[in-house]
Amino acid sequence: MNTRIIAHSAFVFVLATSVAVAGQSQQKLHAQAKVSEANARATALQHVPDGTVAASELEQEHGKLIWSFDIKRPNSKDITEVQVDAKTGAIVSTQVETPADQAGEKAADAKPRSHH
Repeated sequence: MNTRIIAHSAFVFVLATSVAVAGQSQQKLHAQAKVSEANARATALQHVPDGTVAASELEQEHGKLIWSFDIKRPNSKDITEVQVDAKTGAIVSTQVETPADQAGEKAADAKPRSHH
């Protein structure tokens, strides 16, 4: 029983530490962004007529700080991912993802990653 309590406490500590580190990382990314989320969102939506943002994220990808927006369109199950450079406001990429693409992405995100 004592071992279970210790293991549970260790898990909670690691989880809390991970959340805190992720929060600090997001704060650092936001501090580096020169383009606000609102301005980047407006730019992204200009590229997807009648679209609405389903999700957004500020992330470091391929050496660039980007705002990434998943945009849904009426009468479509596809998602258009628009990435906007968070320092310049320029469109970095636009990619249409089908439901099959989205399922594959979720499965890849769910896989545990090794930290070697």
